[in-house]
Amino acid sequence: MPGASESGDDELATTGQLAGLLDVWGFSGRRDGDGRELDEVRAVRGRLREIWTLERDPMAGAVNAILEEAHAIPRLVRHDELDWHIHAVSQDRPLAERMLVEAAMALVDVIRADGIDRLARCQADDCTGVFVDLSKNASKRYCSTRCGNRMATRAYRARSAD
Repeated sequence: MPGASESGDDELATTGQLAGLLDVWGFSGRRDGDGRELDEVRAVRGRLREIWTLERDPMAGAVNAILEEAHAIPRLVRHDELDWHIHAVSQDRPLAERMLVEAAMALVDVIRADGIDRLARCQADDCTGVFVDLSKNASKRYCSTRCGNRMATRAYRARSAD
């Protein structure tokens, strides 16, 4: 399974899907809309999955590396319908770089708040999804209802076979 989604399909398989994702989330700035950009964005997922499961100190090092590579300089901006917020790289930088830096900036707050225990990897054996566990007792095990149901069905079938 390439990525986490309710459908089980990779939802970043085409440039059209990427454009739709950017529109839904109101991602501003440069968009090339080509296959190269799609490949670069898809590569960001792998890098973030690796960082997602690091301990706090190594995660801080990985975040710092991303910010250094991008020559990130945080600044306040206001655009479209959004009030003041932080951008750390120019809007004309490649989309994948901006996405990676946005994620790194979010992880800065997670690290500072010592909240990495809320960053989780899906426990479905055939899923590479990661998620933020916002459940009250930090007990969420799966990235989606689909993964949870699939694993529950497998467990039920294994019990019934005995």
